[in-house]
Amino acid sequence: MARRHGESEAVAHAMEAHHNEVEPQTVEAVIVQAADALSGARPGARGESLESYVKRLRELEQIAQRHEGVEQVYAMQAGREIRVIVAPLKIGDDEAMLLSREIERELEYPGQIKVTVIRESRAVEFAK
Repeated sequence: MARRHGESEAVAHAMEAHHNEVEPQTVEAVIVQAADALSGARPGARGESLESYVKRLRELEQIAQRHEGVEQVYAMQAGREIRVIVAPLKIGDDEAMLLSREIERELEYPGQIKVTVIRESRAVEFAK
């Protein structure tokens, strides 16, 4: 189709190669393959329904939520990152580090998931 409409041979080849119909012979063809893979990794891009996507994120959040001292959990970046907010009076700095490792070990999903534990204490005073 690309050739029929006057596209260059490089463009036509990149289109053919992006699904490995032919072996990529140019840098552009490899870049198109990479772009296709990145685009396809987006939630819902390749047939994943919204319900299954939301269910997967909830499951990730529930794994982290089961731990003592956890106040809030947010799955982010299409489930590639989990942010865990803990109670600073219940979880110390060392315990926060151990908690992030423990949650990371429990997560069984393809690819890499970044686990960030946030422990924050604030003290506020007003000068008069």
